[in-house]
Amino acid sequence: MSGAADVERVYSAMERAAGLLDLTCAREKILPILTAYKEALADSVIVFSMSGGDHSAELDFSFTIPSGDVDPYAFGPSTGIPTETDHPIASLLSDTGERCPVAMYGVDGEVSGGFKKTYAAFPINDLLDLSKLVAVPSMPPAVAENAELFARYGLDKVQGISIDYQRKQVNLYCGDIPAESLEPETVRSMLREMGLREPSEEGLEFVRKSFAVYPTLSWDSSRIERICFAVISTDPTLAPTRVESDVALFSKYANNAPYAYAGERRTLIYGLAVSPTKEYIKLGSYYQISDHQRKLVKAFDALED
Repeated sequence: MSGAADVERVYSAMERAAGLLDLTCAREKILPILTAYKEALADSVIVFSMSGGDHSAELDFSFTIPSGDVDPYAFGPSTGIPTETDHPIASLLSDTGERCPVAMYGVDGEVSGGFKKTYAAFPINDLLDLSKLVAVPSMPPAVAENAELFARYGLDKVQGISIDYQRKQVNLYCGDIPAESLEPETVRSMLREMGLREPSEEGLEFVRKSFAVYPTLSWDSSRIERICFAVISTDPTLAPTRVESDVALFSKYANNAPYAYAGERRTLIYGLAVSPTKEYIKLGSYYQISDHQRKLVKAFDALED
């Protein structure tokens, strides 16, 4: 299949996913992004993600770019990556690539608004020590200021980072989380120290199943803006909510989102995000997956047993 055909195939799937939420894709904003990276789409991990509650009026998309195959900056003007600004966010992706072993890059956007984030993912068999990110000169100072806190709770091995250019924020994707760090009392203590809201009992039980934890920081202050606990599964009933409207929406999406790996169950990634004032649930459906996601699902199924 040609790169152009992959663009149309992925865009068509995105439209089907958006239709489940009664949303419309802004073709003129999305096609330039998909076209810029068209040669990478066939082998990309692709996720279409929705949220519940107040965040339900949007659908996000993300896909990966193999490191070395495509320069993520080469298409900056067409995709939205800023190349000239006096803010350190403009050089964070390149600074990270120069100092850390990036295995994959990634792009994230909204179906109505287009480009939003870039990702840098590190080798999955050798997660990066947080101290290496602290040394990146354009990294938000909040990363260094919270490094000791993160380490105490086992959040010092990093799978990757994402850079949100609209909000001027950075997510750290922390993996290899010790099981004791996900126990309810430990999570309560951690969130208190971070100044974040304590989840519901249902949420705390969900958190115990997490394979990764994503804190969000900015350049504006040392505070942790929010944190997200991620669970991967093929179970369409895991969303930790009893709100009827959300339950119905998550069920509809989890059971009908398009996916391209015929003969397998749809792989889903759930997230419980908490900020100082609220919590909300995210649900991503993998349209294309890799063996890494398959291994994570097997590990989750073994944990459940």
